[in-house]
Formats: sequence, structure tokens, C-alpha cells
Amino acid sequence: MNSRRDLLIRGSEKVIGHYELLLANAKTEHERELYLQRIERERRLIRSLQWELDHRAA
Repeated sequence: MNSRRDLLIRGSEKVIGHYELLLANAKTEHERELYLQRIERERRLIRSLQWELDHRAA
């Protein structure tokens, strides 16, 4: 079960990396906001997955 969660976390980290590259090359403020929102969504997902893992381990 942990391996599935780890896979999801690693996938989200990769997605964040891609969005950070897009953010660095964003041409408009709208693009910047969009990428920042998507990065934050992925970070929330990671926190949620880690929280579940921590609470199941306790």
C-alpha cells in the first residue's frame, strides 16, 4: 500500500517540476497564476498523502 502512495507522491513531485519549468518561462501573468495554482494543488495532494501515511503508521 505504501508503494502506491510513494508512486503518487513521486509523480506529483515530477509534475511540480514540470510546472516550475513552465512557470519560469511564463509569458503572461495569467500563465504564472495558472502554474502557481497547479503547483499548489500538487503540493496539497502530497501533504494529504503524507498525512494519511503518518496517521496510519501511528
